[in-house]
Amino acid sequence: MLAVGLTGGIGSGKSAVADLLVERGAVLIDADQVARQVVEPGGPAYQPLIDRFGPGIVAADGTIDRQALAAVAFADEESRLALNAITHPAIGIAMIEARDALADTDAIVILAIPLLTAAHRETVRLHKVVVVDCPTDVALERLVTQRGFDRADAEARIRSQISREERVEEADYVLDNSGDRDALAREVATLWDWLLAAAAERRAHA
Repeated sequence: MLAVGLTGGIGSGKSAVADLLVERGAVLIDADQVARQVVEPGGPAYQPLIDRFGPGIVAADGTIDRQALAAVAFADEESRLALNAITHPAIGIAMIEARDALADTDAIVILAIPLLTAAHRETVRLHKVVVVDCPTDVALERLVTQRGFDRADAEARIRSQISREERVEEADYVLDNSGDRDALAREVATLWDWLLAAAAERRAHA
């Protein structure tokens, strides 16, 4: 197995790249999807969130009301840190378990992690890190025109993230997604060849 961390700033097109890699045969473990699973009833973060933020975050059907949770969890820095302290370990454990289940296969496993840091290389045991990159103005226009963000909100979200330069520093491979969909398909084709070569090299040294 080749474990590949995939990251990129908001609006960079990380999800589009992940989808194209899956089409080529990669296995996707998506942190955003795992984040939703761990807060479901019975999930490892469900009861701790209620204990910390109160029954007001529970919807009528018993699930966590994500908007209600966000309203209280992002009200101040202490609450935000408490949210992360509850959810991040649960997400990490679930992703590691999903990765380990594929350890004995020849799969190219893509772990999509929005806030990927240097620490993830060790904690999630990543062999390679791919960063999807595009100019900030391109990302901003995508958020506004394609995803319906208010421009001020989109600008604030981009500002709150680490810089492009910091993100790219962690990369083994930088994929340029500043062009259109056809250009992205070509970039992903080149990336896939690179990943196949990396997987073959890993098997040769196993």
